[in-house]
Order: sequence, then C-alpha cells, then structure tokens
Amino acid sequence: MPHSYPHSRNLALVLLAASLLPAADLESRWAEIRDRATPRQLYSILQQLPKGADLHHHASLSFYAHHVLPAAIGIQKLGYRYYTRTRAQDCADNENGPLILYQNIGAATLKRLSPCRQEDYTPLDALNPKQREAWLSAHILDEPGENRNEFFEEIVLRLTPLSRNPHLFAELFAQNLKLFAAEGVRYVEAQWGPFNNEKPDGTLYTPDEAIEIVERRLAQPDVRSTGIEHRFQVTIIRFRADLEQQIANLHEFVSRHRDLFVGINAAGREDNDKGHALRMLDSFRLARRRHGGIPLSLHAGEKDSPGPEVRNTLLLGASRIGHGINLIHDPDTMLLMRHNRYLVEINLVSNRVLDYMPDLRLHPFPEYLRFGIPVCLNTDDRGSWDSNMTDEYMHAVQLFRLSWAELTSLARMSLEHAFAPTALKKSMIEAYERDIQTFTQRFDTPNWAQMADRHSPEISGYARRNLLPAQ
Repeated sequence: MPHSYPHSRNLALVLLAASLLPAADLESRWAEIRDRATPRQLYSILQQLPKGADLHHHASLSFYAHHVLPAAIGIQKLGYRYYTRTRAQDCADNENGPLILYQNIGAATLKRLSPCRQEDYTPLDALNPKQREAWLSAHILDEPGENRNEFFEEIVLRLTPLSRNPHLFAELFAQNLKLFAAEGVRYVEAQWGPFNNEKPDGTLYTPDEAIEIVERRLAQPDVRSTGIEHRFQVTIIRFRADLEQQIANLHEFVSRHRDLFVGINAAGREDNDKGHALRMLDSFRLARRRHGGIPLSLHAGEKDSPGPEVRNTLLLGASRIGHGINLIHDPDTMLLMRHNRYLVEINLVSNRVLDYMPDLRLHPFPEYLRFGIPVCLNTDDRGSWDSNMTDEYMHAVQLFRLSWAELTSLARMSLEHAFAPTALKKSMIEAYERDIQTFTQRFDTPNWAQMADRHSPEISGYARRNLLPAQ
C-alpha cells in the first residue's frame, strides 16, 4: 500500500486530533530555562525532552565504538572471529590501496592473506590495553585535524566488515534503539541493506535470512518494552559504476518488503562528480514506471560550494533532503520548498566534524526553520562522532535560541515527514503529543533548576569535548 505524504487528508485529520489535546505551551518558562540554565542543566533538560524521530541515520555508522568492540568479541560464540590491523609491515605481496591501521576483517578474509600479511593482524580479543584505546579512537573523529577524509577513507572502511554480520548488527542496533528511547526518540528510520551479509565461513546469507535474524532480535522484550519503533531505508551509493542497476534493483527490493523497508536513499561524497544527481534522473524515472509509492530521501547539498544539488535532487522525486547545506545559495529552490511538503534533514554535529560547516553559528538551519522550510534534527553517523540526539538539540538551542514553538516543531515535523505507514505515524504523533504534555507539566515550575540537577544525563564523548565546560 503506498505511503501517505505529510499533506494527505489522513494525516491532516491526525494533526487536527492532536491539536484538540490540552495545549502543551511552555513558552515563557522555556525562555527562562533557555537563558538561565547552566550548560549541564540545559543538557539534562534537553535529554528528557520528547524528540520525535531520527530520520537521517546511517545504522552501521551509528554504533558506539565502545559497544562495537565487546560485541564483536562476544559474537565468537556464533563462530565468528574478527581481527584488526595493528601494524603494516613490508610484504612481497603489497596490497592495492592504502594500508589502514585498525582495519577489521573476519577469519575467512584473514585466511586468504599471505602469511606475512596475516602477521599484521591481531585478534580483537587479544588487543592489549594500549591497542584497545587506539582501536576505539580509530573509529571516532575525536582528535584535532581529523576530518571528512579520515571518515570516508578510513573509518567507513574499518567498520564495513563488521557491519556485514547480521547477528552483530542486530545486537548493536538493539542497543542503539534502547539508547534512543532513553533520550525521548520515538522512531528511527535507519539506512541499512541486508545485502552481502556474511556467515562465519565467509559465504553469504540471503537478504531474507539477514532480515529474519535482525527482526527476530528486535522483537525481543528488551527492545519492544521501550516503545520505540523502527523502519529501514536501502541506500544507493551514488558514485559507483553500477549506479543505474542499483536504482533498479533497490526499487524491486523495496516493492517486495514494504512492511519493513519504507524508502530509498542515495549517499556518497558529493564532491565525487561521478554521482551527480542528474546522472540518476533517467534511472529513477524508469523505476517509477514499474514501481509506485516508494518515497525517496536523498543526500543533497552536503558541499562547501554553492550549486544546484538540492534542486536537481528534488527533480529525482525526493520528498526529503539529507543535509541541504548549500540550499541557502539557491533562492528559487528555497521559495519552492517554503511551506511545502519537502523536509530538510539537518545534521549539525556531522556538518561540524566533517568541516562542511566548522563554525555552526553560520549554519543555515535557523534560516530554513524561520523561513518556513520544514526541518528536523538528526544524528547521521553518531557512532563516528561519539554523539547523541541531545547534542543536536543542545547546539540548536545554544546557538540559535530556539523558542518553545520552534523546539517542539522539530519533533512534530520529523514524525509528519517520516515514511512510516499511516497507522503507525498516527499513533506516534498522538503519543508524542501526550509525552510533550507530560514534559510541560513537569518543567513548568520555578523549581526547574533543581529538577535538572537531580537528573543524571548520559553525556556523550562529543558533549564532554565540545558542549559542556569542564566541571
């Protein structure tokens, strides 16, 4: 059944019903909290704030390194064993491409290497304390000078072999869902593909086998009891030579798995011109001749330079734009998107650490929000930043002094523009309105500071380094 878009009649009725609830207005008290709270108090309150959905979420890059390492060791009980490169010695059979320290591989891959090259690798469960610390740091942008090249050319490659284990993925995604629920996130729409998933011997699971493994874990009581929901998007890698075939194959795949896979994304560095949007135009049009009602949420405008990337991506059929930083330089497309059904998925932390917007005070997010372009906040690759959803809200509030109406509109817009089935979306919007009403009643008090101090927030590594002054 095709998914409804945000301005459909059904969703309008849902929003009307939500508007009939008692008003959740914390405007005057919120201004007091925003302007007088200490950074730690503000962080505590924002962590308790209901937050709607995380719509721009690369699942395998959102796992925290300090969770990945023990999970990758623990998965040995299922016959897997992983190794990581702890040195790069000269061997006669030099590999093609760079030798990346702390590159992870499975036992089946290790066996295919020469004896000399095998000596470069150490089992994850045999790392000494110094190597463990180096391994953790190698999977996070946590050092001065690290930027998008470190991320795209090293961190992504380090994590890829681990992400192809559906048992490991399922366990880590379950952990992430529980952590998101604790932050007040109600829905995660994650980018993940059940393709090329490996068994311990290196042979492949079928996509349906991988899906069954993941969904069986996510159906367990520890996840379901949190109330958080999830769906997946499949992702096209835009600069690959087989781009056109990817588009055809993934439309076919989603059409057969619409209960769980709700859309298609396109990712990859936009500074690689092989993946420019108009290259995909004919392929998306051809796919729509065969498959209808498959929503598109496509990366666009994640560039330092002005350009027509967002406009061209809308032409592909996208209803959501990932990042959209350079949209600010395209006034005609700004006007097109104003008060329209298109949403920009904002990723403040990502844009900062990847140096697309090193000074977040200059980020176009508040202009989009206040100009009338629908926007929401998202975590993108939070494991690689060692950040969380609270960090996104903390930056937004501290830098742009969001009003209560603006703050709560971010969550509402995220849920309204989710690709979730209509009935699920309806229930999540209704639940959000109840949650925000409860939050309002709790914090509309002169004692808000004491309440904030009594709460012990989960502070991310990113927040310790960038948001909260040393105590």
